[in-house]
Amino acid sequence: MARGGAKNRPFYNIVVADSRMPRDGRFIERIGFYNPKAAESEPRYRIALDRVDYWVKQGAQPSAAVVKVIKRGKKDVATGQAAPTEKPEKAEQPARREKPKSEKAAK
Repeated sequence: MARGGAKNRPFYNIVVADSRMPRDGRFIERIGFYNPKAAESEPRYRIALDRVDYWVKQGAQPSAAVVKVIKRGKKDVATGQAAPTEKPEKAEQPARREKPKSEKAAK
């Protein structure tokens, strides 16, 4: 897992990487993501299980944290509760009122 995001807002990319590379360094393939602080309307994780199977067959060893995400993904697929993949529709925001030119010049 490669960490991204801001301070106190972690976001992890699930990646296939050479063990000699640093945690957030160069990787071979991005196969998903995990967002532990996701809002209810956002997906918490997404993982390409077919690519996981491929890389494990090639000899890749998933970390303990990635194994947990893989198990959760397989369970959700089996029960039909796959993580949401579509972004929720954003509510339309009212148009911003611009100040007249006379107010802009007064400042």
